[in-house]
Amino acid sequence: MAGGMELGTVSRGFRSMFFMLTPNESSFQKVEDVPQYVEQATPFFIGLMVLELLVGVLKTGGSVVTISDGLTSISAGMVSRLPMLLMRGCELSAYMYVWDHYHLVELPWDSAWTWWLTFLGVDFCYYWVHRFAHEVAVLWAAHQVHHSSEYYNLTTALRQSLTQQFTSWIFYMPLALALPPSIFAVHIQLNLLYQFWIHTELIRDLGPLEWIFNTPKHHRVHHGRNLYCIDKNYGGMLIIWDRIFGTFASETDKVIYGLVFPIRRFEILHVQFHYYLYLWKKSKIYKTIIHKLATFFNGPSWKPGKSRLGDHDDNPKVTGKEVPHDPSWSMPLQVYVVIHFLLVLGTYHELIENKMMLSQLTVLGMTCYILLTLTSLGFIIDQRPRAASLEMLRCVIMVTMHRYSYIKPFLPLLAVPTEVRPTVVLPPRYVLARTFTKLTSFLTMS
Repeated sequence: MAGGMELGTVSRGFRSMFFMLTPNESSFQKVEDVPQYVEQATPFFIGLMVLELLVGVLKTGGSVVTISDGLTSISAGMVSRLPMLLMRGCELSAYMYVWDHYHLVELPWDSAWTWWLTFLGVDFCYYWVHRFAHEVAVLWAAHQVHHSSEYYNLTTALRQSLTQQFTSWIFYMPLALALPPSIFAVHIQLNLLYQFWIHTELIRDLGPLEWIFNTPKHHRVHHGRNLYCIDKNYGGMLIIWDRIFGTFASETDKVIYGLVFPIRRFEILHVQFHYYLYLWKKSKIYKTIIHKLATFFNGPSWKPGKSRLGDHDDNPKVTGKEVPHDPSWSMPLQVYVVIHFLLVLGTYHELIENKMMLSQLTVLGMTCYILLTLTSLGFIIDQRPRAASLEMLRCVIMVTMHRYSYIKPFLPLLAVPTEVRPTVVLPPRYVLARTFTKLTSFLTMS
């Protein structure tokens, strides 16, 4: 019996990746009863990425992902989920508030019609979330994270923005006037999960399905920096919205992926925030307040004298011969980075699993440690001058956190050196405060 239930859970988890759940098995009366589909999908993310890697080697004779780019993409995914440790998701929290105070009608939560209407509503709203994220510069500052990889594989799907979730919720609020929060909570997750598997070059064409659904073929175009690809194919699960609103483009020439002006960096905080700094510097060039505001609220390519969305006259010409940025670094260094990334991934998983049992101070401290580790590893990949100093500081903090059992050692034997008691035992809170104060000072100097 238990085996059957476990098999059923695995089946539902796998089918959720492809939006193949039925209304009966994914309708819930209360938000609290809705499964955490995204958190539960981690094994399927890993399994599909490994499968893509193996098939890629067999099909092309080479790897479809590099260590530097793949780890940066997964790191971005980890960073994007960190706010969930301290608060409920903005989209669901805002949705529940509008529903509780302003909903006009209450469609039945257990109706298949409500389920399908929510499916269409969430995907329609996502189209506009996505389109505005490309057409408003300050929103693009968040979304550009997802486009910053010059590769296109399943790890790219995980390259998500930390800040986009703080604005995207606005577009879903009209749904809260009629559609129950519990059904919205299901579809906002399933819509996101569906978009994982379409980030691959190994699936070329899906025939008649291409007319209705967003597919790898359509989404490759969206990630291209070729002129014909820019600002096209915004759909989440359905491509019909792009066909209706005139933003559809078919895949023709070889797609060259990444930003129009590639960042060629792997340090995670730079990947997440560099465009905000660019907009600020750009706005300071202009004299009038109108032009300064337009820098943030017009299109990313806007300049005075141009239309709201600007144009692509200044874009570097794409020849089709561009080679993705892949820095040369030694094998021992690559092994070191991969090992420490796996260690912090384990810490991240432990934190997600046990967040309800930890104090807010502990959660905050461990969140800072995860950010520090991902930043330090990015410094190493980028071969920044201060990489060695930052990594030394990180290792001191890591050993300290091992000593006070904030993180578990990868192997029990590794815990032995940290079990020797110092002459003066400092309170854990004091240690955390001191180490993160030093970190802040160091990064400020950098």
